[in-house]
Amino acid sequence: MSQKSNQKTTLWIGCTAHAVQDGLSTALNVLLPILAQTFGLSYTQVGLFKGTKYIVQAVLEALSGHLTERFGIRNILTFGFIISGLGYLVLSIAQWPAIVLFAFILIGIGGAYHHAPASALISASHPQKTRRKAMSLYNSAGDIGKLSFSAFIGLAVILTWPWQPFVASLGILTIAAAIVIFIIMRRKNIGSIKQPETQTSTTENHQNLGWGILHPFKFTALLTTVFLDNLIQASLLTFIAFVMIEKGISTPIAAMASVAILIGGTFGKAVCGTLADRIGMRKAFSILQILTALGLILLITLPSPILTFILLPFLGIVVQGSSSITYVKVADYVHPDRTARGYSMIYATTSLVAFCGPIGMGLLADQYGIQFPIYIMATIAIISIIPAWFLKS
Repeated sequence: MSQKSNQKTTLWIGCTAHAVQDGLSTALNVLLPILAQTFGLSYTQVGLFKGTKYIVQAVLEALSGHLTERFGIRNILTFGFIISGLGYLVLSIAQWPAIVLFAFILIGIGGAYHHAPASALISASHPQKTRRKAMSLYNSAGDIGKLSFSAFIGLAVILTWPWQPFVASLGILTIAAAIVIFIIMRRKNIGSIKQPETQTSTTENHQNLGWGILHPFKFTALLTTVFLDNLIQASLLTFIAFVMIEKGISTPIAAMASVAILIGGTFGKAVCGTLADRIGMRKAFSILQILTALGLILLITLPSPILTFILLPFLGIVVQGSSSITYVKVADYVHPDRTARGYSMIYATTSLVAFCGPIGMGLLADQYGIQFPIYIMATIAIISIIPAWFLKS
């Protein structure tokens, strides 16, 4: 298989994995109020279910790089798809809250095994000059999945149809996708157990690579940047509907606010990588974070709900587009034979933030009002520029 054909295939596989798994994860947000009504769940139980999913995902995501090296990208991706699909099938037949929690745990387990292997697959197959563009498309695919799967479940909710068949169909679709991707990767010999690429190094030296971090200080700066950046993303998507409700927008319409941000984010993740290629990573990231801070302040200060809603897709572009700039840097600071481990650390960080960020901002909102955490997010956006400037542009 030619190099160009290999790049297209790996990009297609990575984007599909990201779209399906992120779609399954985000669709749970649409399901949560329905599950709460169906099973009589309290707010504490709702938070527990969602939090358990992300904690499980964060822990296992940190280990996914090791497992990828041992079992191969192909097997790990397939395993993740199957477990997530089973989680949705279990959820579709759940009769008790304990079964719902078990389904969420399965979905968390499955969701832990796609970010690191898929990112490593794309990074390894694309040279540095095209890697950022490829990763931008990969990140954008995740948002496309979020929109598509959420809309699919949302359709059932809007039309008051039974949600169980829709959930079951997503589980079946995911397992079918696992089979198709496995067959394609096996036929084209993609994602098998990777052997050390550096022939001049001894086996002992390869084993002594550890996590393979070549530049500890810069990799730490990258982790810090990703942590702060994703804290804003996770928290904003959690509380944007409440901000809109406070502006006088009805609850059903306010619930669409996160969708508006995701629409902008899909476009942002596709184009912001190209922006970084043209003006440099640090400048591009700084511009996006400054615009994020300004957008968050406008979110609070704009008097008109209509103007605020118009702002949301543009805010989504800069808030979520930054991921396409930061994630690609992993390959610059990690040994080629340890790329999957590097990505596993990055995505474990984002999963942990998805659990901790909304809780922290929620506590601030309860204490000081919903506007206060938005101002905190704007401040964090500016602060995140500092560690980003320690990264190679």
